Amino acid sequence: MNISQAAKVVGLTAKALRHYESIGLLQPAQRAHNGYREYGELEITQLRFVQRARSNGFSLDECRELLAHFHDPERQSAHVKILVMHRVEAVDEEITRLQVERKNLLAMAQLCAGDESPHCAIIDTLAGTNKENKPDGDRL
Repeated sequence: MNISQAAKVVGLTAKALRHYESIGLLQPAQRAHNGYREYGELEITQLRFVQRARSNGFSLDECRELLAHFHDPERQSAHVKILVMHRVEAVDEEITRLQVERKNLLAMAQLCAGDESPHCAIIDTLAGTNKENKPDGDRL
């Protein structure tokens, strides 16, 4: 199958497939006599693997490492599990960060009258000029 068909089957774009090949994440597909890429069962399996890994938040480098394990019949599942658990830790950190962000947004919304007046406690908070009831995390 050609690149657009392969991309559609695995839920990626042809541009993403070309990119993965250009950075060496995937081996370039074989070329047909007309010069077009031809994707077979192995390439589709690898593309699905990468698509699933990326949809679970793995970086390109992590995908590269996971693909190496995929191709290694001598792999140790413990190494793969470590990669996944590192990803879980990163997700947990992101959840914590998002919870703080949500709390700050709700606190700002609570401060704002939300009426027709030009005064806005949200703007004041973001500008750092609201001295009362400042939400946590001056990271805003």
